[in-house]
Amino acid sequence: MTDIAAPSNSLVDRTRTIDAGAPVVAVAFIGLKGREVAAFALGEDTVLLTGDDGAERHIAVHDGGILSVASDGARLITGGDDGRVMATAPDGTTSEIAADAKRRWIDNVAVGRDGVVAWSAGKDVFVRTPKGEIRTAEVGSTPGGLAFAPKGLRLAVARYGGVALWFPNAKEPPEPLEWKGSHTGVTFSLDGRFVVTTMQEPSLHGWRVADGKHMRMSGYAAKVKSVSWTADGRELATAGADALVLWPFHGKDGPMGQQPRLLAPAKDLIVAVACHPREPVAAVGYESGMVLLVRLEDSAEIVVRRPGGGAVTALAWNAAGTRLGFGTEAGDAGLLAL
Repeated sequence: MTDIAAPSNSLVDRTRTIDAGAPVVAVAFIGLKGREVAAFALGEDTVLLTGDDGAERHIAVHDGGILSVASDGARLITGGDDGRVMATAPDGTTSEIAADAKRRWIDNVAVGRDGVVAWSAGKDVFVRTPKGEIRTAEVGSTPGGLAFAPKGLRLAVARYGGVALWFPNAKEPPEPLEWKGSHTGVTFSLDGRFVVTTMQEPSLHGWRVADGKHMRMSGYAAKVKSVSWTADGRELATAGADALVLWPFHGKDGPMGQQPRLLAPAKDLIVAVACHPREPVAAVGYESGMVLLVRLEDSAEIVVRRPGGGAVTALAWNAAGTRLGFGTEAGDAGLLAL
């Protein structure tokens, strides 16, 4: 593809359109396999739930805007400017996980194994263990993102000046991995060997966890707001350019000394990406509102949503990879069933 016109192959007729009624912050699928519902977190105080039957329910979750979202597949975890961390179940019931004593904004949330939840307020980071115990650490500056390691209870905290790695069950303070600049998001590789941050500037930075060796990933046209690991964990797909950028992570040094692959080139900026959980396929969302599926083996493309209706702000697959949800800043949303 050489311009913002959609390719001729299309799944548009198989995509159910949804009027969310407000900007979509995030989307996730929650519930039991075969009975999942799509949960759209909206920019106001509401979560929109919809299932295969087409029924839609708006659930008031926060007394104010939703600032951060995560999901463990069983529930949607949200943080709001009302200072609360909330969980929304597939049936629409809500429960409070925590409330900040100072009513500070909940800027970030993350979920780990066995129901563990992390969140940040101000310069403080909190973790609620599976036993309901609360651990806390102060990380020196306001966190830009949180992510749990794939194994064990270890949390990465993106912040100004780098990232902090914290074992909440240990007495030691968080371990700093330093790189100047403001780090706005963080992710672990699927094997836990690398940690990568997005930055305020148009670049990524990474470290090899074992020895702290640096990895610099630059060349973007804009700030990178969305990243996703391929199903096999060998590549990191990223937005922020006029092509889908895939960095190699299959060697012991990750992308150091290697060039990324570039797929789905266009005149429009890619702003969201979500890799299929089982197959070498990525969903790509553009600033124009277009959504494509891109096969990573041969760059074949098929359109899910044509341009229009605001930039894509949310993309997510269900665990089986049979459904894709998306949303835009204009409140247009949709579900594709494969």
